[in-house]
Amino acid sequence: MFIERIPNRNSPPCILLRETFRREGKVRHRTIANLSKWPPHVVEGLRRLFKAGSSSGNLGDSQACAPAFRITRSRPHGHVEAVLSTMRRLGIPNLLGSKPSAERNACMALIAARILSPGSKLALSRCLGPETLTSTLAQECALPEDVDENHFYAAMDWLLPRQARIEKALSRRHLHEGALVLYDLTSSYFEGATCALAKLGHNRDGKTPARQSRHRTQTRPRHQQTILHLLSQIPPCSQ
Repeated sequence: MFIERIPNRNSPPCILLRETFRREGKVRHRTIANLSKWPPHVVEGLRRLFKAGSSSGNLGDSQACAPAFRITRSRPHGHVEAVLSTMRRLGIPNLLGSKPSAERNACMALIAARILSPGSKLALSRCLGPETLTSTLAQECALPEDVDENHFYAAMDWLLPRQARIEKALSRRHLHEGALVLYDLTSSYFEGATCALAKLGHNRDGKTPARQSRHRTQTRPRHQQTILHLLSQIPPCSQ
């Protein structure tokens, strides 16, 4: 619908509320109401509403043309909602823990972040901080405003004793008798000397001496399930 102003010779113009429609391939107009007796500021307020403009909500107010609110910040939300809703539909929250908790919320944020924007725990905490928010992930996962990387490391410590139970639940869901499971062994080397998980050992890339950690992974052919284990035994150096 729209408002049309029609000149009326020596009389005041006629203000009509009209709509456009198509009939037999031709565009036609239909008059809905005569607004000639309406106050000019009310007509102008209605015109702005039709143009998707802002209004104070009261067409009779003389300030109807003034903006009702001002957008100061807008955070992306659609991709966050898509990932979290999929995780809830797959039952991930109940898989992590039967009861809602701050640790479970943090784990949900960690998993979603690996899909949305993979990075370190420090980078994630900065993306979720109140002054550097990049999305609505912190709000949707009910994370505290002062979240930092230690918050996520604590959540991983909370998750560790639950790993075996989670893996069994995933196995019951995805594995069956005679199912094909892919297995691989890999390693990661460290440049520094402060990681408690890294130990000196033989490195297949020829980096000697090298501190490294070894991991075993297993998954289904279509990546329906992935299990990662850190192995404590490192093959000794050849030197």
